Amino acid sequence: MSQGQWYPPEWPDRIRALAAGELIPTPPKRAATVMLLRDAPDGPSVHMLRRRASMAFAGGAYAYPGGKVDARDSGPVRWAGPPPAEWAERLGVDEASARAIVCAAVRETYEESGVLLAGLTPDTVVGAADGDWDADRQALVDGDAAFADFLERHGLVLRSDLLGAWARWITPEFEPRRYDTWFFVAALPSGQSTRSDSTEADRTVWIRPSDAAAGYDRGELLMMPPTIATLRALSRYDTAAAALAAAHEQDLAPVLAEARLDQGTLVLSWPGHDEFTKRIPTGGTR
Repeated sequence: MSQGQWYPPEWPDRIRALAAGELIPTPPKRAATVMLLRDAPDGPSVHMLRRRASMAFAGGAYAYPGGKVDARDSGPVRWAGPPPAEWAERLGVDEASARAIVCAAVRETYEESGVLLAGLTPDTVVGAADGDWDADRQALVDGDAAFADFLERHGLVLRSDLLGAWARWITPEFEPRRYDTWFFVAALPSGQSTRSDSTEADRTVWIRPSDAAAGYDRGELLMMPPTIATLRALSRYDTAAAALAAAHEQDLAPVLAEARLDQGTLVLSWPGHDEFTKRIPTGGTR
């Protein structure tokens, strides 16, 4: 068992309560996260942030920029790249939901890293974001503005073609805060750089996926199962472009943890990801 797995101590009791019918699962909220890559001589690095320890969900864990889908993400938006109907087929949802998920992915990336996957035309990408945009970006972070209005204000179009859908994970049914999260991959646009001023993170890093996975294996970097699983998958690619090109081959079947009782032991597992299997004696909490 790897040593860096995020594993809340209250999980065993909640699993038992779920099995006994004493816990009603919370409906998951839709979310999107983006694995932002940039090339370097020794291979691509991925942008990660460490969630503040005070965060209610996965505090202290390393993750990618992302967050829940906002109701305003489903509205009309200036759009370039594959249309929402095509994204709907890829993501396994209806067209309105696909537009909202992709919009949330681009919006959250901008809010949490300052990287904007948008351009003045369908075939361009903005360079370094103008400092005059800071107030508008903060309004997005605070929930005071819709991303569609931000794009309209600055004459920009969302570049959905800069994203590749990579995976889909759903928070276990015994978790009090649950998310149905789509993971995307994207390359850092030329002329842009990340800004480490997210209020939800106390540290940000650019790190090779293999190095991040090694840190997890040594118990130095705390991560949730979907994070380490996607890092291991990204480690196979020599460039950001190669990873983006491989996105269409990735399986988007949702991964949902399963819990069962096996001869007095609770077994927690994620189908298709044996490394995360956890066996919990029913007489203890760990």
